[in-house]
Amino acid sequence: MLLAIDIGNTNITLGAYDGNILRFTARLATEPKKTDDQYAVEIKNLLSLYGLESEDIEDSIISSVVPMVGKTVAGAVSKLCHIVPLMLGPGVKTGLNIKIDNPAQLGADLVAGAVGAIDAYTMPCVIIDMGTASTISVLDKNGTFLGGAIAAGVRLTLKALAENTAQLTSIPIEAPTSVIGTNTIECMQSGLVFGTAAMIDGLLEKIEEELGESPTVVATGGLSRDIIEHCKTNIIYNENLLLEGLRVIYEKNN
Repeated sequence: MLLAIDIGNTNITLGAYDGNILRFTARLATEPKKTDDQYAVEIKNLLSLYGLESEDIEDSIISSVVPMVGKTVAGAVSKLCHIVPLMLGPGVKTGLNIKIDNPAQLGADLVAGAVGAIDAYTMPCVIIDMGTASTISVLDKNGTFLGGAIAAGVRLTLKALAENTAQLTSIPIEAPTSVIGTNTIECMQSGLVFGTAAMIDGLLEKIEEELGESPTVVATGGLSRDIIEHCKTNIIYNENLLLEGLRVIYEKNN
């Protein structure tokens, strides 16, 4: 069984694959101060929760945008499962043609998402990933990674509002009943949810103009589902896109 792990700035997403079948997904908090022993205990408990033992994990692949945590989690998996995880990075075969100015700058999460999209969807394709940052990746009709856009994530925006204003506080991230809020909380929710949805629609419109054709649009990431339902654009939601990309990359290297 393959253990795929995607390490983001806020969360670590794990998925166990039996062939092409995803047996379970789970999440841990990304905490740079934790040791490999602590992560090993947490991963062992998650496996047990879903009826698996560490001996069931035959191999692992990890992508990480937090290098320190990536190294620690790799050490945890090695201790627990007695294997050496494949770390997504230079030298790993992905099959992805990258045409940005410096391909080495492309984050492992964006690579995994792009590979997952190429495997599952018709090109050209735009991938929206809403996590700590909201990223948009653009693939042309040949599956070439052209570039994209990065904006502050919804939670990051809310945190900035709450920490840098005297009268605004942290609120639930959910859509209010009207775009025109009638109290502070609804006004903030309108800006966060409807504002982000409008930004996505606007960027997608400009991307389509530059591509010269209509792309498939796929969204993933923690808050995507709550936001894209308020977009005018037809957007496919795929919760496990990055894990699927990691599975495909693993297969290319084995």
